[in-house]
Amino acid sequence: MKLEVSAVFVPFVGPVSLGILFVPVFVLVMLATFSGSVIDGLDGLSGGTLAAAFAAYSGIAWAQGQVDLAAFTGVIVGVLLAFLWFNIPPARFYMGETGMFGLTTTLAVVAFLTEQVVVLPIIAFPLVMSSASVILQFASKRFLKRKLFRVAPLHHHFEAIGWPAHTVVMRYWVVSVIFALLGMVAALAGRVTLP
Repeated sequence: MKLEVSAVFVPFVGPVSLGILFVPVFVLVMLATFSGSVIDGLDGLSGGTLAAAFAAYSGIAWAQGQVDLAAFTGVIVGVLLAFLWFNIPPARFYMGETGMFGLTTTLAVVAFLTEQVVVLPIIAFPLVMSSASVILQFASKRFLKRKLFRVAPLHHHFEAIGWPAHTVVMRYWVVSVIFALLGMVAALAGRVTLP
């Protein structure tokens, strides 16, 4: 592979070589990560959640001795925080699909470069939660003929039940930080293989 990555690290197991399956797994992870871009629906929501995810991967890269990658992800965190300065309500700048595509693609690539793809759903849990809510809403309407949420994605459901937008955003940020830390701990603690 051009990026010199051909395996993923499974916590408490070790590296698992994907061989010929590497490309399909990479594409699947890339698409799944980008599907989380539905989180970009409220001012400050996507920037805060992605900043937490990139900060976690920055810590993982640093702990693994990937200093250049840690610096790169650290710069992305800094850029996202600068973006948030102007994106919190009332927003003067918006991320949009172009920004989300670039950032989710980069997040997936960083997950592969650190070999920590397995913990990506933990670190990026708010993206998973938002994407899953859309899938569940569609499946529920299609097969059960009723809606599971008032509105999908989930952050709009919380608005529909009466949470102010800033409350939804702040709670997502708290959840993002918690899951980013949990994913980071799982990635680094999982480096110790059990006998």
